[in-house]
Amino acid sequence: MATSSFPNLTVLDHPLIRHKLTILRDRRTCTKDFKQLVGEIAMLMAYEMTKDLPLQTVDIETPLEHMQGVQVAGKKLVLVPILRAGLGMVDGIAHLIPSARVGHIGIYRDHATLKPVEYYFKVPSGPDARDIFVLDPMLATGGSAADAVAALKRAGAQRIRFLCLVACPEGVGTMLAQHPDVPVYAAALDRQLNDKGYILPGLGDAGDRLFGTR
Repeated sequence: MATSSFPNLTVLDHPLIRHKLTILRDRRTCTKDFKQLVGEIAMLMAYEMTKDLPLQTVDIETPLEHMQGVQVAGKKLVLVPILRAGLGMVDGIAHLIPSARVGHIGIYRDHATLKPVEYYFKVPSGPDARDIFVLDPMLATGGSAADAVAALKRAGAQRIRFLCLVACPEGVGTMLAQHPDVPVYAAALDRQLNDKGYILPGLGDAGDRLFGTR
């Protein structure tokens, strides 16, 4: 559902997404289960997000007769996780869309200034790699997300969608102020940031919980 405060934000509140997100938030959830849940939620969200993919008619032969079916048309999708936490979302979506290409953007948030610092950028190029899902579990201050999208636009990306598990108003506001043309999809819109830039109630540091470094 779209929100009145942010028309270009869609909160995907499917019952299964909400159920899995609650388990994900729980501090007792172990690294193995956390990683699995991130992938499952990402897959469910991608399913909802891809309802508008264009289709084309194809002729096939079933074991019994000839028929016309449909397949997804157009350019290949590209999944671009923001390192490192975004990596946890890739496999779930790739199970749903195995033909998707994968790029990577390395951005970390300076803990003193809370400003994003880019250190790596590698994405597929060419005309068939311009329909992009940017992946990051958390949309907190919004700085890393906005910088990642700006870098992709400079590289020629034509259609970008941002996918996160948990967002907060500050992050969504920053993102959409700089990139009003980029739809943002979240499993939840949380209350606010704390004084260290973490989302409340949030789910903690997604990267640490994914990779067991908490």
